[in-house]
Amino acid sequence: MNFERVILIKNKTRLEKLIERFNSKSQARFYIEHSGGDFDGYEHEHNTFYNSLLSVQRAVTKQLKTTVLEKEFLPSYIFTNTDLVVVLGQDGLVANTAKYVGSNPILAINPDPGRNSGVLLPFNIGNYQEGLIQSLNGSFRMKRVTLAEAELNDGQKLLAFNDFFIGKANHTSARYKISFGEQTEIQSSSGLIVSTGAGSTGWLSSIFNEYNGLSQFFGTSTSTYSYEMQWDEDRLCFIVREPYNSPSTSSKLVVGAINNQTKLTIESQMPENGVIFSDGILEDYLEFNSGRKVCIGTASEKACLISR
Repeated sequence: MNFERVILIKNKTRLEKLIERFNSKSQARFYIEHSGGDFDGYEHEHNTFYNSLLSVQRAVTKQLKTTVLEKEFLPSYIFTNTDLVVVLGQDGLVANTAKYVGSNPILAINPDPGRNSGVLLPFNIGNYQEGLIQSLNGSFRMKRVTLAEAELNDGQKLLAFNDFFIGKANHTSARYKISFGEQTEIQSSSGLIVSTGAGSTGWLSSIFNEYNGLSQFFGTSTSTYSYEMQWDEDRLCFIVREPYNSPSTSSKLVVGAINNQTKLTIESQMPENGVIFSDGILEDYLEFNSGRKVCIGTASEKACLISR
């Protein structure tokens, strides 16, 4: 693959967001310290990130033309198949980026291993040049990741790297008709989670933690349950959160494995505040009010992460 350009993706630091909120660094400092917080921690985090950014910029600009792109512009930016995408930030930024770059390889760099877990960030400031060189000479290894796709009956689509949430924006009771395989029922619940393999150790795992805790407390099971999937397999898992039984709603269809043969269909019965959002990011959402129907399955294109 012959790359012609590097697109370097970054997000604003917490300090930058504070300054935007309070109009100046001094006012932000006053607010944090007056509340008993440690403003120095915000500054140190900010400085560490920008030292890392400077190092990466110097390295990539020596190789190719480079564009620095803020996270907020990802949805509207047009990527080409000759772009090498470099992400500098937290795991969530990698997940968010993967939904917009198609099959372009992503070189993910952890700017601050002391603060970021780095599950999706195999490189750091000490070794990223190794990954950069391998990317440019075509010798890099790739990890493919299955994405989930939600398509509305009006043609709108949304991808998820980790998971979808389908329900009310304010997390109050959501009402909808759910169809999966041969089963269909009307439900009222706290919404649904649809998880990919990459997301199976995240939000999905927390639901199993709750189930295991309840089972142990009430003595109904001594086993511990989990459901993990390989990142590249064409399978998703959906779980209904807190379904409610009533004369007009049921709770028999609460979990299932979505694959290429069997997709999940949901028809909204929410007059307002219905949403589908991906990867815990409220800005990445589709309105899902009455009259809209969504079909959820695996996306045809996989995300590509450069690995060590």
